[in-house]
Amino acid sequence: MELGVSDRLVIFGISGDLAYKMTLPSLYRLERRGLLKVPILGVAATEWGPDGLAERARAAITENSDEPFDEKVFDALIARMSYIAGDFGDAALYTEVAKAIGDAEAPCFYLEIPPGLFAMVAKGLAGANLLGGRARLVVEKPFGHDLASADALAADLHQYVTEQQLFRIDHYLGKEPVQDLTYLRFGNSLFEPVWNRKYVRAIMITMAEEFGVEDRGSFYDAVGALRDVVQNHLLQVLALTGLEPPTGGSLSSRRLDFFRSVESVDPQHAIRGQYEGYQGIPGVAKDSTTETFVALKLILRSWRWSQVPVYIRAGKKLPGTATEIVVRLHEPPMASINKRMIGHTGHDDIVLRIGGDAGVGVSVRVKKPGSDKAEPEMLNLDFASALGETPTPYERLLTDAMNGNDMLFPSQDVIDETWRIVQPLIDAPPPVETYQPGTWGPAAAQQMTRHVGGWRIPMGIADA
Repeated sequence: MELGVSDRLVIFGISGDLAYKMTLPSLYRLERRGLLKVPILGVAATEWGPDGLAERARAAITENSDEPFDEKVFDALIARMSYIAGDFGDAALYTEVAKAIGDAEAPCFYLEIPPGLFAMVAKGLAGANLLGGRARLVVEKPFGHDLASADALAADLHQYVTEQQLFRIDHYLGKEPVQDLTYLRFGNSLFEPVWNRKYVRAIMITMAEEFGVEDRGSFYDAVGALRDVVQNHLLQVLALTGLEPPTGGSLSSRRLDFFRSVESVDPQHAIRGQYEGYQGIPGVAKDSTTETFVALKLILRSWRWSQVPVYIRAGKKLPGTATEIVVRLHEPPMASINKRMIGHTGHDDIVLRIGGDAGVGVSVRVKKPGSDKAEPEMLNLDFASALGETPTPYERLLTDAMNGNDMLFPSQDVIDETWRIVQPLIDAPPPVETYQPGTWGPAAAQQMTRHVGGWRIPMGIADA
């Protein structure tokens, strides 16, 4: 059965930090763009007065939105919103929710609450007969903390909804530059012919953050870099970089096929690091072995990518903040012109930037004046200057969930594969090595890519 378009949006946890920073500003932007069509019900434990929701929404939008505040847009948003306070464990709350949404046939229930509460809320909704038909349930990551817990979470939720009704939000997949990966690949004759083992020497993904854990010690120490960004964000980005052309407009099966071709990581091909001073952060164990940096090598077993290594690194307190994918091509052979050999330096890289400076760069070798050498110059396209304003991730993801479009939402099969890939590092993690803030992690991580020319320093970041 096709889920179709939702006729209600119900947000559990609308009083929380995620709603304040992301959801409410995104709803405002959707209202401004004329894309919000349905009544919205907020549900949380916080007891607000009659104007509490409006006051909270105004503060969230003015603090977390760059564009000028428009009273007419805000009034239109508030006019479609209502609020119920209650205990998520109380069946009476769901009776109130059922009454509030009336005869809705395709409600969208968005749970921006801790994963430990997902099953409780799903059970309450099912008990009030709200999860039948074309209803859908949208949940936030993390989807477990390892393969076993991910499967247990899915089993809990599948008691109340089918897999088709379940939408798992990874906000990273809602980023416009991440979505651009498939369009760049399959919409340009320049790229697709060389996107294979014949031309590609290696794929390298870097997610660098200049800042540290700061005031998130208690959360981060139980998670670490592998679970925080690699198992979810960066593996999903890798899939979009390497999957086969989609058929019928769907990426879901192609993404699953790609992950099945990725071998589970060998702990001997991984480096874990922890920056100096991390253990002194409030909430962090004094003898913590949680990694704030991880670098690893992956092996792909597919026809397209056979013998092409993939390297991923991610960490905090690095020399700068950037996220990019480098597709490094094989070097061209030497050539002789006028009986003189043409030398070349650097690398032939296609660079896909998906951080704050989103864009694409292609290195082109040009002759250095007065010499017989060709040096690479980067041709850059900046998405912001070329394409203008882009939607926020939650604008896209909430709209897709309400429209029943699951393209950007990973299925349970995909979640299982991503956990399977990193599980060996969870079961037998190599020891953490200390690194100094402002460097690129442990020295061994720098050496990991030496056979393919070394890591590329992201644009705008000085070498360290």
